[in-house]
Amino acid sequence: MTITVRAQQGDTLDSICHRVLGATADVTEQALQLNPGIAELGPILPQGTAVRIPEATPTPRRAQPVQLWT
Repeated sequence: MTITVRAQQGDTLDSICHRVLGATADVTEQALQLNPGIAELGPILPQGTAVRIPEATPTPRRAQPVQLWT
């Protein structure tokens, strides 16, 4: 599922993902795939541009514990 949001003044794709979903890891890449041609608009999106982003936030990656001594 996806949701559509409109770019605000000065928005980048990752700032939209962070504002709406609270995350950018993996989400920005998915949003690029959902919006073919959006990269041609430049890093700052024109105000009012419709942007499709994934509805659910992906599961955060957890760092693997490092054992320093055995």
